[in-house]
Amino acid sequence: MRRRDFLAATSAAAALAACGSKAAPPLPPGTLSGANDALGHRLRKPDFPAPTETRRVAVAIAGGGIGGLSAAWKLARSGCDDFLLLEMEAEAGGNSRAGKNEVSAHPLGAHYLPLPPREARATRQLLTELGVLQGDPDAAHPAYDEKYLCHAPQERLYTNGYWQEGVWPTLGVPAAERAQYARFQEHVAALRQRRDAAGRRPFALPLALSGRDPQLLALDRMTLRDWLLREGYTAPGLHWLADYACRDDYGTAAAQASAWAGLHYFACRDGEGQVLTAPEGNAWLARGLALAAAGRVQQNALVFRVEQRRKETVCDVYLAAENRSIRIISRELIWAAPLFLIPHVFVAPRPEWLAAIKGAEYAPWVVANLTLSEAPQTRAGQPLAWDNVLHDSAALGYVVATHQQLRYAPGPTVITWYRALHEESASRQRRLLYSRDDWAREILADLAMPHPEIRELATRIDIHRHAHAMIRPLPGRLWGGAREAVERGAAGIQFAHADVSGLSLFEEANYRGVLAAERTLARLGVSFASSL
Repeated sequence: MRRRDFLAATSAAAALAACGSKAAPPLPPGTLSGANDALGHRLRKPDFPAPTETRRVAVAIAGGGIGGLSAAWKLARSGCDDFLLLEMEAEAGGNSRAGKNEVSAHPLGAHYLPLPPREARATRQLLTELGVLQGDPDAAHPAYDEKYLCHAPQERLYTNGYWQEGVWPTLGVPAAERAQYARFQEHVAALRQRRDAAGRRPFALPLALSGRDPQLLALDRMTLRDWLLREGYTAPGLHWLADYACRDDYGTAAAQASAWAGLHYFACRDGEGQVLTAPEGNAWLARGLALAAAGRVQQNALVFRVEQRRKETVCDVYLAAENRSIRIISRELIWAAPLFLIPHVFVAPRPEWLAAIKGAEYAPWVVANLTLSEAPQTRAGQPLAWDNVLHDSAALGYVVATHQQLRYAPGPTVITWYRALHEESASRQRRLLYSRDDWAREILADLAMPHPEIRELATRIDIHRHAHAMIRPLPGRLWGGAREAVERGAAGIQFAHADVSGLSLFEEANYRGVLAAERTLARLGVSFASSL
């Protein structure tokens, strides 16, 4: 069945099932999309045609997500334009790509960027270049273009049948539990102020700049849930928020996520809470990076074989649109694709690289964009926030694509619903991701809790599936030593994906891409001013 016919078929099935009873409104039309899994899965049993053409470049970049685009951005900014970026999909951007319809642009994945801390120098430089950060990018609290600062109201929580401001559950919460909230917030504030002997914050962003206090690094060996209980935090609302935070940023539950990673979520930033966003999510950031690579991106290009020779690296690349293969020979390779592909692509991969990815799990996600004839209402009539979180839901709620309009205009809108498949094993959930045919029903049922009228309002529902959306920071994966081999890279090969950090955050992917580019520039003998 073709993807665009998927939801139409489920709509017809729903109508037939309703015969003989009060018919529910039919499911709206839409599409089912995602990564080019058919092409990617060919790596399991490679059957690609032999290369018929050879090209030479100084630098080959494999992968056009934020890491690869950041590497290209840094190379180009430093005057090195002899590179080629190879991207499997029809468009670069990875999880930061977007869709668009007659109502609004809308995200297909990442949808916001919190104001980056001072350590994230490369990200601040990019924002300055794009005109979003105004003034000194190294200032403690620089100014930002209000067009991209999330407009109020920013976030709210649906709990116990009501909407409340903010995402900390407060409705009906007794004083003793609120006291635990306050103690936890004080705990986090103290962690933000803490420094190690080298003056580093314990939870920095990028992660590589974090302190090395053994007592805090040991938190990576336990789960966030276990840490909360060890510290005497038993408040259900706090445990719910910790779980929500881990599902939101890491695609896993607090009972499985590293305690270090969980505390990083709360302590790595300055606590301002403001975010940068746009109708298309983070696609504007991906496009900003991609400007530097204009004319040097090969799309629909799957790297299926990498062989490192003495003074060069050979990449065999399948051009899907042309059904042919080419060979790229480069002095340097920046691998910006997910690390789990290494054993499928590299000829004789180093044992330490294989050890680094052994046991890694990747969270699958479902993202749905619902076009509505008008904004859904609330029982008390409050205006929609940008981020609308549902407490009693396996999903994360939804964001509103049209929220950033400078003047609110009643009428059609697009909301983006998110669901990390965090239950059970990632491989089992990935099979579920592709085998289920009733995602539209689950999405509408979930949104019907706060908005009973959602089915009547929905004129379209477009579902996007991410099979390997992000690496999960399970205990021991961040500071257990496995990442060190891919962090170092090798002569002629640098790794630039956020997987190298173990956290799938924009700043991490940006840092890894820029770091890989700077190491590559140094090997090529090209002078540059560091962005790190």
